[in-house]
Amino acid sequence: MGIKATLSKVFAYFVNRQLDNIRQNAVTLQQKAFTDLVHAAKDTAFGKDHKFASINNYEDFKRLVPVRDYEELRPYIERVTHGEADVMWPGKPAYLAKTSGTTSGVKYIPISKESMPEHIKAARNALLSYIHETGKADFVDGKMIFLQGSPVLSEKAGISTGRLSGIVAHHVPGYLQKNRLPSYETNCIEDWEEKVDAIVGETAKEDMRLISGIPPWCQMYFDRLSAVSGGKKVKDIFPNFKLFVHGGVNYEPYRARMEEAIGFKIDSIETYPASEGFIAFQDSQKEKGLLLMVDAGIFYEFIPSEEYFNENPTRINLKDVELERNYALIMNTSAGLWGYSLGDTIKFVSKNPYKIAVTGRIKHYISAFGEHVIGEEVEQALMGVANEEGIDIVEFTVAPQVNPAEGQLPYHEWFIEFGKEPNDLAAFALKVDKVLQKKNIYYFDLIEGNILQPLIVNSLKKDTFINYMRSQGKLGGQNKVPRLSNDRKIADELKAYTQN
Repeated sequence: MGIKATLSKVFAYFVNRQLDNIRQNAVTLQQKAFTDLVHAAKDTAFGKDHKFASINNYEDFKRLVPVRDYEELRPYIERVTHGEADVMWPGKPAYLAKTSGTTSGVKYIPISKESMPEHIKAARNALLSYIHETGKADFVDGKMIFLQGSPVLSEKAGISTGRLSGIVAHHVPGYLQKNRLPSYETNCIEDWEEKVDAIVGETAKEDMRLISGIPPWCQMYFDRLSAVSGGKKVKDIFPNFKLFVHGGVNYEPYRARMEEAIGFKIDSIETYPASEGFIAFQDSQKEKGLLLMVDAGIFYEFIPSEEYFNENPTRINLKDVELERNYALIMNTSAGLWGYSLGDTIKFVSKNPYKIAVTGRIKHYISAFGEHVIGEEVEQALMGVANEEGIDIVEFTVAPQVNPAEGQLPYHEWFIEFGKEPNDLAAFALKVDKVLQKKNIYYFDLIEGNILQPLIVNSLKKDTFINYMRSQGKLGGQNKVPRLSNDRKIADELKAYTQN
């Protein structure tokens, strides 16, 4: 074991003691975060507009600060992006994270000098938690790869601007820089396919021990590696590869195919970063859930997802959450986002300590007929049957068909790219439908009442989703295929890729 690995175990011990404080005092730390954030921003334009100086408790805050999404906060954010100081947080942001939304087009998320270090600390602590629990630290002595966006930053009103992963690249601790790949020059390549090929060229003969990125794009990297090595498994290319760090999407639909490409069941760490803040990470290989970061300059609020679109939904803080209930996640941050609806849904799987699972997007559900089927239900139904039957799923998306052919009932239409296809596609679809009915009583009622017919699966050609994302100019980076839609924009385009 090298000196870095040895020292990392000592560091991991002390960091775990700090994390124990989070585990044991989450509600108290959230109350402190609330008080500190409101006090810090009381003299900003937003603070004055919303009477922060008169806020004494959470009830005051809820009364004075409404929940808003990006579009509703845009008037304030545009003042920030035009260079005005003291708008939502004291001073100007250190960075603007450039991201894209399904409804808002390009979005600019402020990152302050106070919030930036929390992104780095959480990512670091995810690795140190793994080291502390497992005792495995050899990966820090080898090479590590982070598949991410370009670190090239532009300026907007004098504020450095770029993708979150590119911004973070400028803050990777010095002790990791020597081990880190790809090179800066390769990381700057904008075209994703060209970039992946360059990364393969740089890494194929290196001692890669940790690989990190969004699963579908890591899969693309693994496929290219295998192709240039004559069909070898990743474990034979990188014999010391022992840890996979992922985030951005639910890993389960990708796990079987990733492990097939790698060649064994690899240890993995799930993270939950967002441009708005690093929210949670997996701190244990033995316990389910992601540890919520309650001392990272974020005060969290939660709205039961079924109430989200109500005129006056229930709005609670951490101490009042219930286990296994879906909530829309609301954030208040040390970068000046207030009552900010992230768009994600989560559920708590533990309250001692507070651990969450990401269940989907508040707007990514299907309720064309009142069923309100959510991403978690769809993914669990599909992967449960696929794993049982040894079926390999590459990617999928689902949309309602409200105008079926004459004489047919409406239905949910699934578009699935299989790695290994079922022998009987119709029988596979029926099994998935039966599981989905068990998970969602409203869907069950619609099937039983002959309002809907069971779901229909379309098998897609190889590389369909890569080709689709390429056609949309969204190949690679942090871009993801929406799993659920209430319209047929994606579905209608995918029709051209169905198997004959």
